[in-house]
Amino acid sequence: MKNALLKHDKKLLKSPGGIIGIDEAGRGALAGPVVAAAAWLSKEFYEKAGRFKGIEIVNDSKQLNPTKREEAFQSIEAWAKKGLIKFQWAQGTVKEIEDHNILGATRLAMQRSLESLMLTLPETFRIPKSLGMPLWDTLNTENAETQAHILVDGLPLKPFDYHHQAIIDGDSFSLAIAMASIVAKVTRDRLMVALSQQYPAYAFADHKGYATEFHREAIIKQGPAEIHRTLFLRKVLEQV
Repeated sequence: MKNALLKHDKKLLKSPGGIIGIDEAGRGALAGPVVAAAAWLSKEFYEKAGRFKGIEIVNDSKQLNPTKREEAFQSIEAWAKKGLIKFQWAQGTVKEIEDHNILGATRLAMQRSLESLMLTLPETFRIPKSLGMPLWDTLNTENAETQAHILVDGLPLKPFDYHHQAIIDGDSFSLAIAMASIVAKVTRDRLMVALSQQYPAYAFADHKGYATEFHREAIIKQGPAEIHRTLFLRKVLEQV
């Protein structure tokens, strides 16, 4: 882990509510759901993080090979068992990607993971909904001094029901977002490995649904399966 990830979050840690990081995995894949994760890091965790075994591995999931991601995920699970952090994940289904486009489905997955996570937090740490107002412009003052601070990877989410700070390439800057990115990536990879058993012709376990040469050729040869994203296949199917 880069020390900058921890330092970045600690500068924002002004509330006993800790920090929540949110990220996604699978947005650019040709098949399968998009998966989002929300990771809450307590104030106590930030105070002790430098002494934890495994913390040095935690980084943007894209910077970790599969073995290192699994090691980091195991550390995250161990810290969660101790109550120092919490995390939840959720998905936007292929149908939701078709119905709402990938950005809409990603927002749905992010909000679901966040709301599931907040149910596990003390009530004073939770962030209330905006009651129809755009929360990036207004902050509910009830329990504001104790609420968690939400960091989201990428651009601001609009619409989104919760006050948040968006950070482009946030998984390279924030420890909380980096943890969320690891949870989302490892979880989605496992889902795609399971789908590979159901759809062996596409070898999802190897490429996780992304547009590798083998995957493109399998789509052309076999035709798309129901878990392929129709809107993402235009260029591939133009070759038929």
